[in-house]
Amino acid sequence: MMNAETNQRLTKALDAMTHWLENAALPLWSTAGVEATTGGFHERIGQDGRPMVDDDRRSRVQPRQLYCFSAAHQHGLAGDWDTIVRNGLTYFENTFRKPDGLYGALASAQGALIRPEYDLYNQAFALFSFSQIATSFPDATMRMEEKAVELLRILTAHHKHPVVGFEHSDPPSLPLCSNPHMHLFEAALAWEALAERPEVWTALADEIAELALTKFIDAKSGGLREFFDHDWNPHPSDKGRIMEPGHQFEWGWLLARWGALRNNATAIAKAEKLFEIGISHGMSEDGKVAIMSLYDDFSVHDAVARMWPQTEWLKAATKLAVVGSPEKRGHYLASALKAADAFSVFLSTPVRGLWYDKRRPDGTLVDEPAPASTFYHILCAIYEARDNLSALKQSL
Repeated sequence: MMNAETNQRLTKALDAMTHWLENAALPLWSTAGVEATTGGFHERIGQDGRPMVDDDRRSRVQPRQLYCFSAAHQHGLAGDWDTIVRNGLTYFENTFRKPDGLYGALASAQGALIRPEYDLYNQAFALFSFSQIATSFPDATMRMEEKAVELLRILTAHHKHPVVGFEHSDPPSLPLCSNPHMHLFEAALAWEALAERPEVWTALADEIAELALTKFIDAKSGGLREFFDHDWNPHPSDKGRIMEPGHQFEWGWLLARWGALRNNATAIAKAEKLFEIGISHGMSEDGKVAIMSLYDDFSVHDAVARMWPQTEWLKAATKLAVVGSPEKRGHYLASALKAADAFSVFLSTPVRGLWYDKRRPDGTLVDEPAPASTFYHILCAIYEARDNLSALKQSL
């Protein structure tokens, strides 16, 4: 059942988070977070509101910010999002795209590509940002789809795993990783919904979903692992034992989406199990926030809490309230409210629109610049949770 009081409190929390996003975070990151001369995006903003201009820039951060500012345009917010996205995309292409059509890993603050190596993770975020640009700016849809299809073609031709999935590095190295596949899955689902020819994206989403269901998720515990050998078995080192609560939530959200699209009850059941592992074993000692990582026996590996797992907790809880077991709906909504509270823990900054990235086990927050890489998690969580709550209300 949908508890009226819980629903009211969650709605109020999401309204406050949306107001913070649209009236503080987006205005700050679209000004202080953008380099005026190049259009590129800064990696971090200090807690005084000033950008850390000398940071090297990771390839993955640029498309994450493109996603955020494109989404702002899609939601009709005031701002010159077209210019910000156009200039940011030009910077990303000119700085990170290599002659082989792939994107390098790291550039200097001056725009020199200092680490050109291939990493699947970075390609996944390029694909994902192209999908949001295509959604938000219809005049760019055809060009973005052409870019995305070509990038996927290159990945498939040169970096496909011999059995299933993709190699994450070149030359191939171990351990193999589930994390970049998660973001490739996210990109595939986004493109499936909007592509003129969605078949290639449907096939990619289905391949990664099956890889997750059969290899990434442990058959006995139901938990999702991070690192694997070349046959997609758990890596024999301690890395093979690591399970991250944030990724239990994030994969749970994605598999719940995919399961609903494919009418796959097994996927939704496994998503629900991932969620329960996250909230049962992945919380801090005071129960307020999700921590970074566990071992496969669910003992604590890293008790530090970061901002981003809280956002994935919120996304998974609200999505499962819509597509999960109806008798658990109240449970998911109550958990979503706790996730919103956890979210707010990291927002008590001296300058509105920023966040603290880390919370120590003793409950204190680490005073350091806010990383731009987290903004994608935050914005996506707020809008996803609102959409899920709206869908739930309409279905009742």
